[in-house]
Amino acid sequence: MSIAPSQINLHEVVQEVTATFLRYEAALMANDVDALNAFFWNSPQVTRYGIADRQLGHDALVAYRASVDAPDFTRRLDDVRITAFGSDVAVAMCEFVRSDTALRGFQTQTWVRFAQGWRIVSAHVSMIPFPSTPSPLPKAP
Repeated sequence: MSIAPSQINLHEVVQEVTATFLRYEAALMANDVDALNAFFWNSPQVTRYGIADRQLGHDALVAYRASVDAPDFTRRLDDVRITAFGSDVAVAMCEFVRSDTALRGFQTQTWVRFAQGWRIVSAHVSMIPFPSTPSPLPKAP
């Protein structure tokens, strides 16, 4: 499969995936388990690597979501980047900051358009110590 440069980041596709990604984020923070499960491809091939967990297959994902409490923190997304490849595949990436830790979070999701709509086929979330942005040097007098 080859994608022509003109098919990368089609405006309407980026807009669709961005809106879906933000609905996913709202469901995540509300711990809307049914919505979260529905955002993922219902397949044994779906994969999610979490901060301290992993789910291989939709059944494992559903079981995991049933065991997770609602978040007791807030989360701010930074540098959300959606890259679309043609009209049916996109990658969503972002950094995030949680109110309960100094660690920096990173999230990557691969989205595919199916007959039912956009679904996550793979996801990876991690958190690491991240150096703060250095202060700018003072200006010379």
